[in-house]
Amino acid sequence: MLYENNHHEQVRMDMKKLRRSRSMGIKEADQRLEIVDMSGMSLDSLPNPSLIHIGTICKLDLSTNNLQIIPESVIARLLNLIVFDVHSNQLKSLPNSIGCLSKLKVLNVSGNLLESLPKTIENCRSLEDLSANFNKITKLPDTIGFELVNLKKLSINSNKLMFLPHSTSHLTNLRTLDVRLNCLRSLPDDLENLINLEVLNISQNFQYLATLPYSLGLLMSLVELDVSYNKITTLPDSLGCLRKLQKLSVEGNPLVSPPMEVFDQGLHAVKEYLSEKMNGAHRESPKKKSWIGKIVKYGTFNGRRSGVHEEREGFVMPKYLPIDGLASPRYMGMFSPRRLFSPKTYFTR
Repeated sequence: MLYENNHHEQVRMDMKKLRRSRSMGIKEADQRLEIVDMSGMSLDSLPNPSLIHIGTICKLDLSTNNLQIIPESVIARLLNLIVFDVHSNQLKSLPNSIGCLSKLKVLNVSGNLLESLPKTIENCRSLEDLSANFNKITKLPDTIGFELVNLKKLSINSNKLMFLPHSTSHLTNLRTLDVRLNCLRSLPDDLENLINLEVLNISQNFQYLATLPYSLGLLMSLVELDVSYNKITTLPDSLGCLRKLQKLSVEGNPLVSPPMEVFDQGLHAVKEYLSEKMNGAHRESPKKKSWIGKIVKYGTFNGRRSGVHEEREGFVMPKYLPIDGLASPRYMGMFSPRRLFSPKTYFTR
């Protein structure tokens, strides 16, 4: 049985002492609420509920024990609970009755064996801080972002998440999002709705996360961004718009753009580079340029580079001659309509 009446007498004494020394009176609607701390007591199961007045508890700490289950009936009676801490136990699931905790603001379930969170957690609409680190969670409830409208901190690092639900972008009060050390393949496209997000950590998803959405650069409240140790080759140009950004971590990525010499100059240089690139100052893809633009670029029309052998952007010619020279029979075929408009045009890479 979960509530064992034959607990060691020492546990009973600890519980009585706990109620005397660790309970605090808090006035709420003329009702005395209590803080109950049962952390680190090597509990395999909860003690007899008669030892505590469940309905008057506003904070319950069951952390660092050996609990494998928390009864539905107990959770359903914790109607005044504001802080619930069960980190570092052996829980494989949370009771569905957790949705009854309408006043709950802080929930810490880190360091357990959870593979998912119950959908009923969406009913905890007062929740502001949810920590579920170091579990085995592969998926969050699909509509979690639509319901937990007061959530300010979501920390779910060191799990097995492959995606964040699209509803995450509706967490408009979110300040901190920590999803490092997961298996993320991508992020939701419409992150710009997270208008209050200040800290975003998506580091150490290693070989899984290779791209970042453009909307990342529309998080105007962002102060810290950590994308280190992923497979990212290019930062979105939009990051140049993040005026409040003070810390950017990118180490451990095979970055090509911006080039590393830009990073060596500091964050200001990175934002300036990306901003200029977004405005068209850095043109990196030759496929976006017309063949006429290439001729102008390489001075073919005025012969400035005549006699110079160069190789740039996949455009190779032994000589750059004035236009008269190009009009000779030797080069006429190069500019024939058939060659210019064929799939394998001479000027592409």
